[in-house]
Amino acid sequence: MNPPAAHRTQRKSSLRAAVADRLVSGRLFAGTSGFSYPGWSPRFYPAGLAATGFLSHYAERLRTVELNNTYYASPSASKVAAWVAVTPPDFRFAVKAQRGGSFRALQVDPAGSVPWLTGPYRAFGDRLGTVLLRVPDGVVRDDEKLAALLAQWPADLPLTIEFQDPSWHVDETFAALAGMGAALCATELPEDADPPIIRRTGAFLYVRLRRHEYLPADLEAWAARLEPFLSAGDDVFAFFRHDETGRGPGFALGLTAAVDRVRG
Repeated sequence: MNPPAAHRTQRKSSLRAAVADRLVSGRLFAGTSGFSYPGWSPRFYPAGLAATGFLSHYAERLRTVELNNTYYASPSASKVAAWVAVTPPDFRFAVKAQRGGSFRALQVDPAGSVPWLTGPYRAFGDRLGTVLLRVPDGVVRDDEKLAALLAQWPADLPLTIEFQDPSWHVDETFAALAGMGAALCATELPEDADPPIIRRTGAFLYVRLRRHEYLPADLEAWAARLEPFLSAGDDVFAFFRHDETGRGPGFALGLTAAVDRVRG
């Protein structure tokens, strides 16, 4: 016996709503800072796996990586092409901006330095999740310099800024980032008594989880904090620190599983 027409219409509407919810739900990209660590074998990398196979194996299990080596030198186009070639289409790279260029872009000459700094990152194409520009502790708040940097930053390159000096953590900074659509990095340090405040200033969230240990309950707590943003349609990048034995990838996998449980 076929259901009444009104019931069929209601069911179709419910299905459409469920599909729409899935389409607008944000994606969790959980990974680690760096991937090229021989000490991660055999906990994460299979014993005997050559270093040339690390990223390919990593990308089979995790959806993103925060590149460390780009902090020390800009990547060549051939290096970027090699990274992209061994990762799937939905894998995303978070690129730590080269430290010398970052300093000049913020402190000295944004008009000249930003194009030089960002030029190599275009080789990632749509595989670029974001560029992470780190402002170290001791570099104090300067609204004019931040405004100059943001004015020069290319609108088509997603930007995240990590302010390590507490002087930057004020409403004026958050408003400047939001005006440009740049993300504010939330960082959890080992010495922090409480988790960092998460502020959405861009189209996605970026969290750096720097503690040495994350118990299952810790990951569940982080999943609960991130879920409202994911349900609202915001993508989330979450990176655990690298270690010598490969526990970081396990934390990233654990967070992914915890988010799946929270989201049902």
